[in-house]
Amino acid sequence: MAPCKLIGCVYSFILIVSVKCSDITRLVFGGSTDGMPAAFGDFNSDELTDVFVLRNNARTIEILLAHEEEPLLQPAQPPLRCTFLNATITSVVPGDFDGDAMMDVLVTTRRTLTEADPDDAISLTNAYILWGGANFTCSDEGKPLIKMIGQPLAIDYNQDMIVDLFGQDETKNRTFWVFNNARTPPMKIIMEGTNKIPRTELSQPHAHAFLDLNDDFMPDLFITTKENFEIWTGNEKQGKFVFSMTIPHPQNSNQQSAAIIGQSLFIDVELKGQMDLVTPVCFDQDCKNSALMVYSDTERKWLNLQVNFKDDNSNNWRFYLKPGSRYTNVITLHSGDFNMDGYPDILATLAQEGIDHPGAFLLENVACQTGCGKFKRSYMVKWSALSPFGNGTAMASFFDFYQDGILDCILVTYKDKEYRVAAFKNSLDYDANFIKVMVLTGLTNKNNQMIMGRVGKKRRTYGTNLPGPSISYQTTTQEGNIRHGVSAQLPQSAHFSLNLPYTIFGLGRTPNFVDRLTVGLSNHSRTWTQIIPNSQMVVIPWPPDEPARWKAQLFVTPSKLILMSVAALTAVCGLITVIIGVLYWKERQEDKKERLSESHRFHFDAILEDVGMEKKGNRNSLAPRGTATDSKKDGVSSRLWPRGGRRREPTGGSLSTKSEPSRKPQPQRVKTIDKRPKPRGAYCTGAVARAETPWLEENEAELGSVFLPGSKKQSLNHLLNFSYAPYVPRGRLPA
Repeated sequence: MAPCKLIGCVYSFILIVSVKCSDITRLVFGGSTDGMPAAFGDFNSDELTDVFVLRNNARTIEILLAHEEEPLLQPAQPPLRCTFLNATITSVVPGDFDGDAMMDVLVTTRRTLTEADPDDAISLTNAYILWGGANFTCSDEGKPLIKMIGQPLAIDYNQDMIVDLFGQDETKNRTFWVFNNARTPPMKIIMEGTNKIPRTELSQPHAHAFLDLNDDFMPDLFITTKENFEIWTGNEKQGKFVFSMTIPHPQNSNQQSAAIIGQSLFIDVELKGQMDLVTPVCFDQDCKNSALMVYSDTERKWLNLQVNFKDDNSNNWRFYLKPGSRYTNVITLHSGDFNMDGYPDILATLAQEGIDHPGAFLLENVACQTGCGKFKRSYMVKWSALSPFGNGTAMASFFDFYQDGILDCILVTYKDKEYRVAAFKNSLDYDANFIKVMVLTGLTNKNNQMIMGRVGKKRRTYGTNLPGPSISYQTTTQEGNIRHGVSAQLPQSAHFSLNLPYTIFGLGRTPNFVDRLTVGLSNHSRTWTQIIPNSQMVVIPWPPDEPARWKAQLFVTPSKLILMSVAALTAVCGLITVIIGVLYWKERQEDKKERLSESHRFHFDAILEDVGMEKKGNRNSLAPRGTATDSKKDGVSSRLWPRGGRRREPTGGSLSTKSEPSRKPQPQRVKTIDKRPKPRGAYCTGAVARAETPWLEENEAELGSVFLPGSKKQSLNHLLNFSYAPYVPRGRLPA
């Protein structure tokens, strides 16, 4: 029982630690959490994404610059801050509005109507430009640059890489505001009508979008009205925008129109390489009947994605809508690939039925089981994916804090009538691949100073983030299937859409190269092949009409898989080195033993060969018996008459050395004295002895000849202590 309790305590501790590690608010924002995120963009062109926040009850805008050290988001020094005293900030749009390759900031404000205003008064929106560059200047609140109804949409009307606006002017006309490079008031262009459809009023709030919808690499215009949705295609020959079609508002299977329509999304739900129109709706005023609808181009109708809004405790949830409140005055969804499987996920704000307490949750893109018709994907609510955050969260948006290609979350909590910002770290339990793409304007300015980036000193900035480019890719999965994906950069800008200034495509666990990556802009496109996964790609489309001259900078981010592969390869190389070392040491030991055994071996062949040659050379010089021999003859005598009946071996125990290849033994110069009794008689003189020598040599017996192991017949006579000869009587010569 005790071990079980111990294991339970350890598991609980690990769970608590892991939950706490997901909350990185202090690591990101430090001690300042009162800034509400309004937009994202790289303000100082340091290749890091900065955050534009609202403070002082949405009357002050401030820019938090991104850093690589903690806290990751810090106020600039001196502060980049502007305050509006008489109005509330409603939206923030970063972009280059004067063509100087530096980021400016569009701020819209709105004055709250009072009882003194007439009943038919319309609260207009005032637009101001906070010009960026070397000197960040705040605008005069009393001199707005533009007056309009509602919030504007950022577009590029004339394809000059300068951000323009689309919206509704004071008289409710559809209007384009085209900016120039002189920082003068923009040119106002009324949108041309068409006889095909009656002109309808734009919806407020709206979900206008600027992106390519017909795959011609020319951004189109998606407009939401009070009656339907309109699509105007971009066309340089017949006009900037030409009417294409209308899409009715979402309806359920009973042909019931939606009572409340949220802000639409354009995402590739099925990974087929085409954009899908996804819209959150409510079929009643209380949003008890909430649904996530997608428009099918093939069937020309709306399909219900069959999202189950019932939690594990059988509580029904709904889309949260509270007019007049921050972030929840319109149903807004934020898309991004949270689990890096390639399919885009969604962050949404929900609330239980009958309870005015919102919470942000993750809607994961999963395969549809039943009820989706020809549509193969759906969404499932992950109730604990953002734990410990959940209840009390008014908004959640994606953000890459550590620039590693994994999408984290920025959340806004609401407690005791106060908004606070929080940060959530996405800790994947597996290693996934990605590709991150950012498209810039490509504008340069020689007057701007050099910028220090993460990869060293840059030449100059290549402009800011641009709305409308189309980005698509094609790759091959591990199963051999072809996968297509498409996305649009900054398609929306109103009502705190909080779109990231870059696109992240999750590749799952496929480590293959990206076969093709295509960027389309201004009716032109360019394709790059064999892109390394886990890389960040910055595209510079300049000049816009010459795609062959477009540039791309690639920055590779090592993943866990690469680091683990390097570690495994290093370990294998180390193991192989150890094995080789051990085998080499053993071989050296074997060689040493073999050399020692060779040095102690008795070389019979060499000895017998040496003896035979000496016998052949001394047969005619045998000394007479009883006489002492000289040093030359001592060798033969010692072999014929060895002392003790056995040849003496050298004291060293070795008959050969390394310096002698033949390993022949050195002859021992031993003086041998013949101790036999001298023969008597007159015939035993020197002459007789000399005459007797040939006879002795001829009659010498080779006793004890045997075959030893080998190829030669070897004699063992040297082991005997005598030489046999027949008896000769005294005074008689041998016959």
